[in-house]
Amino acid sequence: MIRVLAVGKLKDRRLSDLAADYERRIRPLARLEIVELKDQTPEKEARQMLDRLGAAGGHELVIALDERGEARNSRGLAEVLGGHGSVTFLIGGADGLTDQVRRRADQVLRLSQLTFTHEWARALLLEQVYRGLTILRGMPYHRG
Repeated sequence: MIRVLAVGKLKDRRLSDLAADYERRIRPLARLEIVELKDQTPEKEARQMLDRLGAAGGHELVIALDERGEARNSRGLAEVLGGHGSVTFLIGGADGLTDQVRRRADQVLRLSQLTFTHEWARALLLEQVYRGLTILRGMPYHRG
């Protein structure tokens, strides 16, 4: 199971369509759940995320996406996806994730050294999840 907890809706129609395309591609390869959380103050967004995640120590790997996180290439992300039965990715709102949410995560990763809006981050994450799943299955999508 792959779950994405993301603050805010995809308001840009082009990014929404792109994300929807990757969701369609992922679904035959893995269970996918996208949970959109209400865009609020960072503290309220954190509370929503933490409430959805529940207590630490379960079987689910929680990965916070943050510009200060560890860099991984696509094969490294594929290894993460292949090594865990359930992975939840956290995408913050305009102000990013709070320290409390980052501490709750098992890993903190960055998509790039560049900073993206949460809408772009979601589309990029879904593309990379799809890429990682195709790497694991030996499909020809990834040529790197």
